[in-house]
Amino acid sequence: MPGWAMEVATARGPVSVDGMPRRIAVFDIAAVDTLARLGIRPDGLPDRLYVPDLDAMAGRATRVGTIHEPDLEALSAFGPDLVIVGGRSSPWLDQVRRVAPAIDMSIDGRDLLVQARARLASYGALFGRRTEADAAAAELDAAVMRARDAIRGKGTGLIVMANGPKVSAYGAGSRFGWIHTDLGLPPAVPELSGAAVHGEAVSFEFIRKADPDWLLVLDRAMAIGEPGAKAGSTLANELVAQTSAARHGRIVQLPPADVYIAAGGITATLRALARIEAAFRAAP
Repeated sequence: MPGWAMEVATARGPVSVDGMPRRIAVFDIAAVDTLARLGIRPDGLPDRLYVPDLDAMAGRATRVGTIHEPDLEALSAFGPDLVIVGGRSSPWLDQVRRVAPAIDMSIDGRDLLVQARARLASYGALFGRRTEADAAAAELDAAVMRARDAIRGKGTGLIVMANGPKVSAYGAGSRFGWIHTDLGLPPAVPELSGAAVHGEAVSFEFIRKADPDWLLVLDRAMAIGEPGAKAGSTLANELVAQTSAARHGRIVQLPPADVYIAAGGITATLRALARIEAAFRAAP
């Protein structure tokens, strides 16, 4: 409405947004996921959404670039009231602002659940969906508590990502470290650095030596829809088979796109939490 403005908490601090946005373009899949949970369908979207449950949203939307690079010409022709960038598209914030009002709603992963709740609250306020946002936050909190309860006392874990034949490991301070810090899963390798965005390249000998009680696996090729060796076959070797995780059937395949592409999206995070809880709950 004319004259109405709201200060929105973003990844780069508070930003004033004039009026409730009606026509929006969103490049961050976590944002698309959370907005969908609130019943909001963006009119402008990237060419791929990666998360199968979001595919239905793409049909009527205008394509305005990719998750890595907004198409500024298409965006200008689209004429949005607000553009939301985040994660992979966040470096484009300044260029996008030359076309339309824009905010960066990145979730960096090191404090994923806190940031996910903050973005949810911001969207609820900005789009007049506070009631829906409060309900989603309560659902998230309950899911976190259930996962923590299932994990408690079940041993150590190691988070790895398979990218074809290559494997990287992620520590407590990494983009996937919230599984350790927020869910209480003790790391099998406490000294594993979390600074590297792409994790630390590790060998199968490293995994065997770490000997985790649980091996949490993310398949990058599956997450981005590329062909290549699947994580299951990559990790199916004698060294990994010697770990406690393999011997006791405690290798957990994380939902790929939910954890790698849409990390911090409310529905995506709920699916990841449900997968983790179910796996740990089933173990004696």
